[in-house]
Amino acid sequence: MPKPQYYVYVVELSKRVFTENAKFRNANPQFNGVLQCLYVGMTSTSPRERFAQHKSGYISKKGHKISSKLVEKYGLYLRPSLYNHLNPLPNRAAALKMEEALALELRRKRYAVWYN
Repeated sequence: MPKPQYYVYVVELSKRVFTENAKFRNANPQFNGVLQCLYVGMTSTSPRERFAQHKSGYISKKGHKISSKLVEKYGLYLRPSLYNHLNPLPNRAAALKMEEALALELRRKRYAVWYN
C-alpha cells in the first residue's frame, strides 16, 4: 500500500466572513480590507476533493462533521498560486507545520487568515 501524501491548500473566503464572524475578525487585527480573506488547511486527499468536502458539509464514516463551517458558508474557490509550490508533503507532521507557517506568512502579508 503506497504511503499517503499530504497537501496544504488555501481557500479564498467571501469578505463577509470578516464582518459576520467575530472569531475570524478577532484573529486578524492586521487586516486592512485590501487583500482577501483566506482559509489555510492540510489534507491527505487532493485540495480539490477537500474543498468539495468542506462545501458539502462532509461527515466522516464515523459520523463526525469534518468540514469547516467557515469554508462551507464563505468558501469561494481554491487559490493554488498560494500553495502549489509547497506540495506534496511527506507526512502529516510536515503538513501541519507547513499549514501554520503558510497561514502566518499570509497574515504577515496582511491577508485575513483562518487555520486550525
